[in-house]
Amino acid sequence: MDQVVVPAATRQGEAVELVTVREAVFRLLRSFGMTSVFGNPGSTELPMFMNFPEDFHYVLALQECVVLGMADGYAQATRNAAFVNLHSAAGVGHAMGNIFTAFRNRTPLVITAGQQARSILPFDPFLGSTQAPELPKPYVKWSVEPARAEDVPLAIARAYYIAMTPPCGPVLVSVPSDDWAVKTLPVDAREVSRYLRPEPGLLAKIGDALDTARAPAIVVGASVDRDGAWSEAIKLAERHNARVYVAPMSGRCSFPEDHPLWAGFLPAMRDRIVERLAGHDLVFALGAPAFTYHVESKGAHLPEGARLVQLTEDPQVAAWAPTGTSVVGSIRLGLLDLLARPAPAPRAAPALHVRPARVPEPLPGERLPVAWVLQTLTDVRPRDSIIVEEAPSARPTMHGHLPIFESETFYTMCSGGLGWGLPASVGVAMGKPGARVIALVGDGSAMYAIQALWSAAQLGLAMTIVILNNRRYAALHDFARIFGYQPDEPVPGTELPDLDFVGLAAAQGVRGLRVARADQLRPALEQALRSTEPMLVEVEIA
Repeated sequence: MDQVVVPAATRQGEAVELVTVREAVFRLLRSFGMTSVFGNPGSTELPMFMNFPEDFHYVLALQECVVLGMADGYAQATRNAAFVNLHSAAGVGHAMGNIFTAFRNRTPLVITAGQQARSILPFDPFLGSTQAPELPKPYVKWSVEPARAEDVPLAIARAYYIAMTPPCGPVLVSVPSDDWAVKTLPVDAREVSRYLRPEPGLLAKIGDALDTARAPAIVVGASVDRDGAWSEAIKLAERHNARVYVAPMSGRCSFPEDHPLWAGFLPAMRDRIVERLAGHDLVFALGAPAFTYHVESKGAHLPEGARLVQLTEDPQVAAWAPTGTSVVGSIRLGLLDLLARPAPAPRAAPALHVRPARVPEPLPGERLPVAWVLQTLTDVRPRDSIIVEEAPSARPTMHGHLPIFESETFYTMCSGGLGWGLPASVGVAMGKPGARVIALVGDGSAMYAIQALWSAAQLGLAMTIVILNNRRYAALHDFARIFGYQPDEPVPGTELPDLDFVGLAAAQGVRGLRVARADQLRPALEQALRSTEPMLVEVEIA
């Protein structure tokens, strides 16, 4: 058979040389500003990394859930999609917990997964991924295994644009191992719009409702901070003298917790939300679902006589809102439009939200109360330091004793799945060099992804890791009472004795301190906050 010669393509009349899929992909990633590759390589991924470009950085994590968590934190911190490389079906499976979290976090990730060579796929090969695009569903926005090797760069370009279009989220491209050396056309990066302006007429109805309300409440969600609308949210609240609550299970801080209009956090229970919002005749869900529930309860979704309006970037969230008027579009652009309206009639300021009183120092011999520990952390940490939290049982206490004051200084998972916080804090520290990142993680949560400490040490990140060690899955003890367990009744599978986090840290190259007494806490935290390398503080709490 005669050799087939592929003619050079033309771009606007100029000859274009064919390049390998590998070269085309790295050119594209460079154009997108994605020169860090988060991964844990397997055999099917090795062909991608031949002649690895010098301006790229391979960020190694020791398990795929850590890979995803680090990439999630990095993407949120840099406001750009992160590039992830996983190993076939097994690696995607290991990563699925944090793929789910990235989907709930609305974090843009471009995930590539290795696949066996196309020539042996018909024979169900070892390490082949059966129906690879189906494996991560429904927790990716889009997934594909391109029909031809030549289509891989186009698929990755499409994946990036989809990941970055609100509501942002992870996407996955499965790439057979023999695709990377195939010749193809290079793909140019394009400018693709990322923000939709809300419908003016419907947004005007929200403006009218705010102007005429007697006592409006604004419920802010993670999308306010994600969309860069922090300042605009403050201006809108001040314009209307509206109390501002945080939506249940929000993964970001979207309003300063020392502002006079700050009203606290809504619980994830329908009846308690109604109780907290009593007295308001208008509830404006801003960049938030209305509402996220965790524990079953019945009754109305709003106080009697109140109406609901919503501005969200997610049409799915708008679709399932139980009542009211929903506008879909950019949070920031929508707020700018609302702020461009004529000023409403003056409205009296609401009463100040009363924060919990300070907690007294525990007596000698007492195990440390988590409220006092978090209060002490508040006293010593820089105001603009970044908290990355995964301590579910401590979160209600944190709301009262660890206030957040500035945009992009708080991150947690919106999914409820454990194993995200510790690696995400590493990613945030990578994405915000020079900032002081504090990982606040429970003992149970930490053990889902403890390998992240190794990555922090290898990267030499100046970050502080605080482990709240209560020797159990304490959140489950709280839920057990809701489900009918007696106060002293044992809850099977929830005790975690004999974990040594200082030892675990040392084994991975991170220095650690253990705090068991009140007089040890402040010096340990101050030392860890000064450290130019990662440092762990294990605190034995009540």
